[in-house]
Amino acid sequence: MRIRIVDAFTDRPFHGNPAGVLLLDEGGFPPDAWLQQVASEVNLSETAFAHPLPPGGDADWALRWFTPAAEVDMCGHATLATAHVLATGGLAGGLIRFSARCGALTAETAADGTITMDFPTSSLTAVPTPPAVEHALGGAPVLSVHDTAAHVGDLLVELADEKTVRELEPDHAALRAFAKRGVIVTAAAEDPSRGYDFVSRGFFPAFGIDEDPVTGSAHTALAPFWARRLGRTGLTGLQGGARQGLVRVTLAGDRTLLTGHAVTVLDGELLIAP
Repeated sequence: MRIRIVDAFTDRPFHGNPAGVLLLDEGGFPPDAWLQQVASEVNLSETAFAHPLPPGGDADWALRWFTPAAEVDMCGHATLATAHVLATGGLAGGLIRFSARCGALTAETAADGTITMDFPTSSLTAVPTPPAVEHALGGAPVLSVHDTAAHVGDLLVELADEKTVRELEPDHAALRAFAKRGVIVTAAAEDPSRGYDFVSRGFFPAFGIDEDPVTGSAHTALAPFWARRLGRTGLTGLQGGARQGLVRVTLAGDRTLLTGHAVTVLDGELLIAP
């Protein structure tokens, strides 16, 4: 089977967030254990598996995502990578409809090569800072903390400024013990003229990912969070530490549009069949 590695939320190789993409035949998904073994072998933050669905239904492709350690409910960058593979490979054109654990998702490629995905907007519930997270962040000044919806499952932590987010060195072992998918830290951009309105970083050690460079699903929570503070529904987020990418977000009520580029960096053959 053909397998690709695609850098998502970037137009340059070796930037953004890499995802594995494996397109399957119409027979459906292989056993979960095999999917997990492939994702563990690829060893990226997510590997996407997709197979075509019969015509005439509500979706064109069934889609699932696995980290090296577990299946997840929702993943933005691997969905972007999958849509990129389908579009560039001539397997789908225009609007692509996906059926996933988090419900119906769509992705549409524009003339400039950008892909816009339609995801459910996450709810935000203000909560006190958990002591375990406060310890893991090494005493970084926290302005607010919010719990996100079930399909995201992260704790959104607002820090004092962009410099604090960029220089943060969390205790991953402490975060691994925290009973959430992960922790997103964020702050307003120091200088919006640089092309982004807010910054963020995402840490998911409980799922085998110490830091995820660019987390599309997290932006379904970051979009409403920053839209309320900045008074605009259209924003651009910069995520990542050593490796970074840009996510354009448009808040549309209970849906969030996520827009970015993608580039294929590896196209190979998986030799082990299910």
